[in-house]
Amino acid sequence: MFLSIEFGLVVVALLLAALRPQFGSQWLEGIERGFGRLARRQQLSVLLVGLAALGARAAVLPILPIADPTVHDEFSYLLAADTFAHGRLANPSHPMWIHFETFHVIWHPTYASMYPPAQGLVLAAGQVIAGHPFWGVWFGVGLMCAAICWMLQGWLSPEWALLGGILAVARFGIFSYWANSYWGGAVGAIGGALVLGALPRIVRFERTNDALLMGLGLTILANSRPYEGLIFSLPIGIALFVWLFKKKGPSFWMAIRRVVVPLSFVVLVAALATGYYFWRVTGSPFRFPQQVDRDNYASAPYFLWQSPRPQPIFNHEVIRDFYIGWELPKYEETRTAAGLIKNESEKIVKCGFFFLGPALALPVLAGIGTTRYGLTWASLRSSTRFLLIVFGVSAAGLALEVYFSLHYAAPITGLILALVLVAMRQLRAWAWRGRPVGLFLTRASVLVCLTVPAVRAASAVLHVPFNGERLETCCSSGPGNWFRAGIETELERNGKQNLVIVRYGANHNVVNEWVYNKADIDRSSVVWARDLGAEKNKELLEYFKDRQVWLVEPDENPPKLSPYPTVLGSTASGLQVPAGYRRADH
Repeated sequence: MFLSIEFGLVVVALLLAALRPQFGSQWLEGIERGFGRLARRQQLSVLLVGLAALGARAAVLPILPIADPTVHDEFSYLLAADTFAHGRLANPSHPMWIHFETFHVIWHPTYASMYPPAQGLVLAAGQVIAGHPFWGVWFGVGLMCAAICWMLQGWLSPEWALLGGILAVARFGIFSYWANSYWGGAVGAIGGALVLGALPRIVRFERTNDALLMGLGLTILANSRPYEGLIFSLPIGIALFVWLFKKKGPSFWMAIRRVVVPLSFVVLVAALATGYYFWRVTGSPFRFPQQVDRDNYASAPYFLWQSPRPQPIFNHEVIRDFYIGWELPKYEETRTAAGLIKNESEKIVKCGFFFLGPALALPVLAGIGTTRYGLTWASLRSSTRFLLIVFGVSAAGLALEVYFSLHYAAPITGLILALVLVAMRQLRAWAWRGRPVGLFLTRASVLVCLTVPAVRAASAVLHVPFNGERLETCCSSGPGNWFRAGIETELERNGKQNLVIVRYGANHNVVNEWVYNKADIDRSSVVWARDLGAEKNKELLEYFKDRQVWLVEPDENPPKLSPYPTVLGSTASGLQVPAGYRRADH
């Protein structure tokens, strides 16, 4: 729906550009003059962009409340957050672990999330400081938008940088899944913005603070999107190396002292801290938790050049269905030319709709098409050529991955916006038959980017239906798995200790997983476990003999919750099935 609205607004903009390109120019010029004055106060601009993202997301909480987790990854990140919030890096393996076994969680040598710790730390901050992991997401999105604005100031004029920050708020900071799920996205984007934004400042000013910020950005990337962050950072590292060794004599040693030493110090400390985390989780400072998980469960590899591993032995059919029935066919599809083309095309389409959409695709395509003498490599500014090189290297790295979600590309978020703004700058100067068509289209694309989230915010008043966008766009966030969250909330309210045994139907969707638990399982008011059959469930019921026991059947419509018949033949007499577990706020 909102993609259609955005496309329709772009069509209207094109018609107006052809017929009335001077439309609205008088009042827009006044806005731009005030905008320019604000943009020249660069620190204030960065602060206001961050506050705008925080304020905008908070303002739409009545129509898009705090998100409920849905997919495997979110629950794994939330486990990391709960672990960190309890002051631990990992949890001891549970004696009943086989009943709780689930996706993207390791159980030996410790019970922990398989993912790098950065996203979990952000969620833990929200849980500890404000009482819910969502507030970590919220604050992270504000930091992301501010960091992107700061990065753009290093590559473009203050006016274009401020505009880029505003576009980041509109596209990613309000209704996108980055701002409304626990999957991540903002953390990787912050890391990428700090690394890319520090480079021109280091080259220009040789300040220690910028070197420290680059080190911080590298640390964030290594602990959020390690592979994509490494590929993204390679051309930046090469550029820094070339700049350093062009220096001679005292200038060289000054750069070593001001840039190389502090940057190396931050990276070394980060490497030691990350190695310590790995050691506490996996028993080795050189073994990723993700490696442990993949070795235990996966047959299909992550990268196109790798070969599949022998199929492991699974304890649960639903887990086997995911790794062998979903992941492996996806990998095998890429072994054919047609399947590989399909896989790569899907990545391009996803990125196009999410990062650009029709509104920002307009200036990109028009800016390229209106280059006066034809677009050539030599005609580009050196800064633009470098940004394109970084983008090309990162895109090639993403192309080598079998599986893809949009937050994998998070490190290049600021880079994409920088290239969009370069295209806008090119388009803005274009005139057709002496008429300011390019200026109008540039302004119109910005107005469309601001209008679509406003329409989404007012969708209830405007009677615009919204059930979640099929394609991931700037307005794609839905409410999450609120059936599971609603049941958990109602059980927590009964003031008792509960054990919920999950029984899936024959046609269960393996992506819709319900068995996830918190860091301290035994002290959780609600424990989720797999139904392994009456005989195998006996040990679990004995272990949790003081808990009320429930059976949930998620594949019923709606999901069915009922008392669980005990292994002794009696039923759970006196138990009240929670009523109203469908959350009213969704």
